[in-house]
Amino acid sequence: MKKLLLIASLAIFAVSTVNAQLDKGDFELGAGIGASFSNVTVSGNSENSTNSLTSINFGASGEYYFSDRWGIKAELNYDQKGWADGFIFNEDTLENTTTDFQLSYLTIPVMANWHFGSTRKWYLNFGPYIGILLNAEDSRLGMDVKEAFNTTDFGLAFGIGYKFEIADNTKLYIEYDGQSGVSDVFKNNEGDSVTNGRSSFNVGVLFSLN
Repeated sequence: MKKLLLIASLAIFAVSTVNAQLDKGDFELGAGIGASFSNVTVSGNSENSTNSLTSINFGASGEYYFSDRWGIKAELNYDQKGWADGFIFNEDTLENTTTDFQLSYLTIPVMANWHFGSTRKWYLNFGPYIGILLNAEDSRLGMDVKEAFNTTDFGLAFGIGYKFEIADNTKLYIEYDGQSGVSDVFKNNEGDSVTNGRSSFNVGVLFSLN
């Protein structure tokens, strides 16, 4: 837990430091929530993916604008990933039991954010992310399976969205965003790597500081 809090503090401090060192441009803070659809895929075989698991994500963001078109955006999100209709061995029945695997992460994407359109209300972002595994369990038996998974997840984050101005310095947004993992989710996997995938539809609010 101390390691988790340290990583979160460093991420927030990094965003604050960038803002403090620059005396020009706007800074925007945000908070949002969304519905997520996640699965895992065997590396090199996009057809060999699991059934999707529906869950939620929520978090906060900060963006510094280098111009009216470009900014750097960092987020701190609680992400629920995993997959549906997997199997786990039931020691009571000595049979495999169908279950969902629910993986909870603290995810930190750092992305370039391009604002486009005549009024710059559309935006497109992309960049790397790191995810810290908080919890892993199956839904049917309620077993803690965290030891079977790597504690970190790396990949590419991307998204597109639209902003609605509702007041001075306040906007609402809707967006689609995705995450594509590049690291193996399993700790001791001797076969092809298995990677996370998540897409979500989000809504939230943004506050401009200028």
